[in-house]
Amino acid sequence: MREQIIGLITPTMAVVFILVFLVMWNRGKMGNYVLAFAASYLFFCIGFAATHLLDTSTLYIFHVTQFFYTLSTVSALWGLAMRVGQPPYLGVHLTIYGLSAATLAIAVVMSSDIAPRLIIVNTGYGAMYLIGVMTLLGAHQREAIDKLIIAAQALLAAQFLIRPVLTLLVESSIAADAYRESIYYSVVNLSLSLISLVAAMVLVGACVYDQIKAVRERAEMDMLTGLRTRRAFEQDVVAQIEKAKLEGVPVSLVVADIDHFKSVNDVWGHQVGDKAIAAFGHVIEDTIRDTDIAGRIGGEEFCVLAWNCDGEAAVAMAERIRKRLGATQVEGMPDDHRLTASFGVAGRKEGEGYGKLFARTDAALYKAKQEGRNRTLADGEDKVRSASVTQLVPNTSDLRAKA
Repeated sequence: MREQIIGLITPTMAVVFILVFLVMWNRGKMGNYVLAFAASYLFFCIGFAATHLLDTSTLYIFHVTQFFYTLSTVSALWGLAMRVGQPPYLGVHLTIYGLSAATLAIAVVMSSDIAPRLIIVNTGYGAMYLIGVMTLLGAHQREAIDKLIIAAQALLAAQFLIRPVLTLLVESSIAADAYRESIYYSVVNLSLSLISLVAAMVLVGACVYDQIKAVRERAEMDMLTGLRTRRAFEQDVVAQIEKAKLEGVPVSLVVADIDHFKSVNDVWGHQVGDKAIAAFGHVIEDTIRDTDIAGRIGGEEFCVLAWNCDGEAAVAMAERIRKRLGATQVEGMPDDHRLTASFGVAGRKEGEGYGKLFARTDAALYKAKQEGRNRTLADGEDKVRSASVTQLVPNTSDLRAKA
């Protein structure tokens, strides 16, 4: 009776979670990894139903259940890997499945005892989850929910590897036609129900966390450039500078301002001005590293915190941004006109916080603009760097004359 109740509760619970993941994916506009979670519980439901409905004395039942449980496992692991930007190692999982299936085929032919079959298939699942744990450990993401996911996957791996051995110590041999009356069958039903529930709750929690994070990031994102807003940028920079102090990592600040931006708005209009700002934001985003932080801190003013980067290296980065901007065609501007920008750079001094660092960087930017614009100047440096481009944006009067 208890097995029958569990046999109804477990697939019903799986169907509920399938619907939950589908709704979250559709309504929340989430990534395909959420669809993979739904697929995982769909395959789990089919495998569980096959275990309960098919004749356990047939030669094919373990191959059928192994196939669907493997699809369930791989779907979940694929989704988790995609969520954190890690490779899913599908080839490795396919190899494990192939070896397990081949070994299972031999065990089915050689003996009617189910014990070897159980150890073979569960060892395969456990190996897949171990691969999944190692994949997740290689990700940079280390929030509390990510640690909980890793712990849940490690628990799954452990139970698949340990449970069959412990259970079979009590019931060393199980005939195929008596499988559903065995102690192992009761244990596996109960453990699958509990573990699938815990795993689903963790995955749902991860999806909810991702949705909240996405909403927060959209609120902190400058819609024109895709970079951080000033408030979000300064919050992140203050935290990174404190981290740099603790770890002894050099950081530098780069402040940039589009030259003669008012002229762009006056001559070609504010829509072209918006495209110019967006173009500069994209150049910055494409040039900096993943560890750097960039934001739009004013109308046409941008700032970058370069992580693990001294002042000289930050100057080189600013120069790359400046040159790329000078080669970028902005939609709505004549083909022979290019944007230019001025840059100020400063490396953080011992004990210095964001306020003082920004003040020195901004002063260097102001001096670069006084020196003639379209150049990079480091704090405390007299030598400026500049480069000619095909046609710079001149002042307003020159533009109007050409117009």
